[in-house]
Amino acid sequence: MTDVVRMDAVSKVYGKGQGAVAALREVSVGIPRGSFTAVMGPSGSGKSTFLHCAAGLDVPSSGSVRLGGSELAGMDETALTELRRQRVGFVFQAFNLVAALTVIENITLPLRLAGVRPDRAWLDEVVSRVGLEGRTGHRPAQLSGGQQQRVAIARALVTRPEVVFGDEPTGALDTMTARDVLTLLREIVDATGQTVVMVTHDPVAASYADVALFLADGRIVDSVTAPTSEQVAERMTRLGAWVR
Repeated sequence: MTDVVRMDAVSKVYGKGQGAVAALREVSVGIPRGSFTAVMGPSGSGKSTFLHCAAGLDVPSSGSVRLGGSELAGMDETALTELRRQRVGFVFQAFNLVAALTVIENITLPLRLAGVRPDRAWLDEVVSRVGLEGRTGHRPAQLSGGQQQRVAIARALVTRPEVVFGDEPTGALDTMTARDVLTLLREIVDATGQTVVMVTHDPVAASYADVALFLADGRIVDSVTAPTSEQVAERMTRLGAWVR
């Protein structure tokens, strides 16, 4: 299985001199294509910086980040913007939907911004897969939180991205709704071969992934294949003891 994301000796330092803060320290990891990876760690461990560097939202201070064979480190902001628009999908804790647009208009917004006509068959499949048939003419205010997050997931999928990055995608949802969204992400990976990388603090959310990576103090300190929520909770407890 090939890596769709590859990070080699990636460090990210914010600030200079005595005020410098190292958010990532020499991180090396590969994310296999068609896999579901959860990224865990205590507050301040570098989870969000990891996601931002892997997704081309931020540029590492040193090291190499490759997405589908493209080296991100040397790209300027224009090239990174184009790469994110065409090859990366994002799902955040806040749904980030446009209130004035309908469901279908929100889903196809990335295509409109890129000047690309929707592939009608793929659009129909995405809408069906996320369970939004019959809701495409609604506006966000007419939807539940779970339905709004399904719109955000569909919007992330519509461009056929190489990777979907989720930053606490179930953080604003109740337990049952979160479970539905996580099941949907798991099904998307299994059925379409999509790659998902999800930052989360929730051991139950991590249990839906193929691999859980654990960060502490800017480094990957552990990983678990086929994680259970109990395994993740136990490791998070240990990390909490390690990190001052």
